[in-house]
Amino acid sequence: MSDVAASTAPATLDVAAVRAQFPYLERPEGIVYLDSGASAQKPRAVLDAMYAFAGSHYANVHRGVHRLAVEADRGYDAARATIAAFVGSTARETIITKSVTEAINLVANTWGAQHVGAGDEVVITQMEHHANLVPWQQLCLRTGATLRYLEVDDEGRIDLDQLDGFLAGGKVKLVAVAHVSNVLGTRNPVAEIVRRAHAARARVMVDGAQAVPQEPVDVTAIGADFYGWTGHKLYGPTGIGVLHVRRDLLADMPPFLTGGDMINVVDFQETTWAAGIQRFEAGTPPIVEAVGLAAACDWVTSIGGPAAVHAHEEPITAYALERLAEVEGLRVVGPPEAAGRGALTSFALDGLHPHDVAEILARREVCVRAGQHCAEPLHRAIGIPATTRASFGVTTTREEIDALIDALGEAQRIFS
Repeated sequence: MSDVAASTAPATLDVAAVRAQFPYLERPEGIVYLDSGASAQKPRAVLDAMYAFAGSHYANVHRGVHRLAVEADRGYDAARATIAAFVGSTARETIITKSVTEAINLVANTWGAQHVGAGDEVVITQMEHHANLVPWQQLCLRTGATLRYLEVDDEGRIDLDQLDGFLAGGKVKLVAVAHVSNVLGTRNPVAEIVRRAHAARARVMVDGAQAVPQEPVDVTAIGADFYGWTGHKLYGPTGIGVLHVRRDLLADMPPFLTGGDMINVVDFQETTWAAGIQRFEAGTPPIVEAVGLAAACDWVTSIGGPAAVHAHEEPITAYALERLAEVEGLRVVGPPEAAGRGALTSFALDGLHPHDVAEILARREVCVRAGQHCAEPLHRAIGIPATTRASFGVTTTREEIDALIDALGEAQRIFS
C-alpha cells in the first residue's frame, strides 16, 4: 500500500472492543441483534452522557439565567454544533426535530405548501419509506399537484434516464429520495440526483435515515436542499431527528408548529416569527436527546468514524449475501453485491411467511424484522407481500451471520 493510500485508509474497527461497550451483549441469553436498521442499540458512552446531563446539568433551554439554565443552554447548543459537524453541515442550518418523519413533514408543510401547487409535480421513488412518501402524497392531494414515481428495476435500482424524462417536462418542483433504501439496501446516487434536479430548477429532499449510521455523509457536498436523518439509528436515543436546510431557503419557509420559543413578537392580534432555524423549534425541544445524539456522534468518531463503520459493515453484508445464497428457496431483494447497498438484507423464503420466519429466529435469540418495513408500495412493486430483514451494525460479526443461517435452516425444517 502506498503512503498516500495508507494515510487515507479508514481506521480498522476493533469489533471486540466495540462490543464490550454495549450492555445488551451482557445478557445471558446471547442475543444476536440483527435489527439495527429499525433501531440501533446504545453504547455506554451515550447512556452515560444522557444520565450525567439529565442528573446534573438539566434545565429548560433558552429561557433562564440561573446556573443550571446556562449550563443547559451551553450543552444543547454545543450538541447542535456537534450533530451538524458530524455530517458536514452548520449549526445555523440544522433544525432539531423529534424524528426524520417530522423533518420530512416539516418540509412538506412549509416549503412544499409555499411552492407546490396545481399543475406542479413531485417526484419520488417506489422504494421510499412511508415517511418520505405519505407527506408528499398528501401535499399533492391538497394542492392538486401530481405525484410521480421513479420505478425500481429487478435489482432494486432506479433509472436516472427516467428522472431526466420527468425533469424535462419543466413541472417538477421537488425530488424526494432515500439515500439508502430501508428494504432493498440500495444506495442511491444522491449527489448526481441533486445535480440533475437543480439543473431543472427543482429542489431535492434526501431521507438519510439509513445512510448516516452506515457511511460518511457530507450534506454540503451532496448539495441537497433538505437532508433529514434520525438519532436512534446512529446509536443515539429515540425522540430526536435532524433536518439540514440550505440557509438561503430558511427565510422562505413559514413555521410548521407555533408556540413558545419560535416567536419574535406576540401581540393580541398578530405574531411575528423568530429568524432562521429557531422558528421551526416550537416548545421545549428534546434537550437530553440532543445531548445523547451528540454523544453518539462523538462515540462513532472515537471508534474510527463513519469510514471505519462502513469498512466493517460492507464485508459483513457481503458475507451475509454469500451465506444467504446457500439457503434453498431464499430470494434476496435489492442489489446483488454489497458495494451497491447499505448494511442490510431483506429476503423471502419459499412457502414461509416472514412473520413465521422471524418467530422461529426469535426462539434462537436472533433478532430480525419482518413485514413491509413501512414500504408497502415497494413490496407491491416487486411482487412480494412482505420480507424478512436482517440489518447490521458495528457489533455484527460473521458468527452472528452464521447464527442467522442456522436459524433459517431450523425454520425450514419446522415448516417442511
